[in-house]
Amino acid sequence: MKKILITCVLFITILMNVQAQSKKETYLFAYFKDNGEDGLHLAYSTDAYNWTTLKNDKSFLTPTISNDKLMRDPCILRGADGLFHMVWTVSWKSNGIGYASSKDLINWSAQQFLPVMEKEEGVGNSWAPEITFDNKSKTYMIYWSSTIKGKFSETLLKKDDKNNNRIYYVTTKDFKSFSPTKLLYEPGFNVIDASIVNDNDKFVMFLKDETKEPVQKNIKIAHSDNLTGPYSKASEPITGNYWAEGPTSLKLGNEWIVYFDKYTEHKYGAIKSNDLNTWTDVSDKISLPKGLRHGTIITITKKELKKLQKQ
Repeated sequence: MKKILITCVLFITILMNVQAQSKKETYLFAYFKDNGEDGLHLAYSTDAYNWTTLKNDKSFLTPTISNDKLMRDPCILRGADGLFHMVWTVSWKSNGIGYASSKDLINWSAQQFLPVMEKEEGVGNSWAPEITFDNKSKTYMIYWSSTIKGKFSETLLKKDDKNNNRIYYVTTKDFKSFSPTKLLYEPGFNVIDASIVNDNDKFVMFLKDETKEPVQKNIKIAHSDNLTGPYSKASEPITGNYWAEGPTSLKLGNEWIVYFDKYTEHKYGAIKSNDLNTWTDVSDKISLPKGLRHGTIITITKKELKKLQKQ
C-alpha cells in the first residue's frame, strides 16, 4: 500500500511539472544587428530573462526596399487575422517605412514601402515604427517618429536642426488602405522610440526623451484611455544615469519588464515594476545575444518555436 501511495505521489508530481512546463510562455525577440543591413534576427526565451538565438543568429529576412535597403528597429505583431505583421525603419532619411507579413515568421510576403509621410514637406526621417491593435475598434495603429523642418522650433537646437522628432501615426484595418497621417504625441520635447501596449483596454506608451540640452536620453511613460490619444504628460525617467533607447516591454503576471538599448555602452538593460511607478534594475539578470539592437518582444506557441528551430 505504501509503495502504491508513493508511486501515486510521484506520478502526480511529474504530471504537475509537465503541466507547468506546458503553460510556460515562449517569448520571441525580433531585432537587428549592426546597421540593419542583413535584416531580421530572432531569439527566444521561456523565462523572459535568458535569450537564445535562432538560425545561429543569421537573418530570417533580407531587406530589399529603399535606396539604403536597411531593416532597423523591426516590430512584429500577431494580428487579429492570424498573420504576423512587421514594420521597420528602411533608412536614416526617408518619408516612409517598411512592411511585410507572414504566417509562420519564416516565409514573408513581398516587402512594401509605405510612404506614410509623403504629404508632408521637409520630412527628415521616419524612425522606429511600431504597431498596436485596438480591441475596441478592431483597428491597427502604426506609429513612428519624424522630424519636419520648421515645426516645433521651440525645441530645436541650432546645431542639430535635423533632429527634432514627434510621434505620428496612421490607422488601418487591413494593411492595404490607411488613414491620413496625424500627429500622435507632442510632449514638448524631441521624442523617439514610442512603444504602446494595451493594459486592460487602457494604453501605456514607453518613449525616449531625446533632449540633448539639458541632456535627458532616457525612457519615460505616458498613458491614455484611447489608442490614438490624447496621451498624458510624460513621466519622470524610469531608467537610470545612462543613455537608453528602443524600449520594448512584456508583462509576466502583474510584473512589467522593460528592455532597452544602452546604446553608448553597447549592451542591453532591463527594469521591472509591479505598478509602472516604482522600477527595479534587473540588467544584471538578463542574458541576450551579442550585438542585439532595438527590437520588440512577442509571444509565440511551442509549435511555432519548433519550426523556427529547424531553420
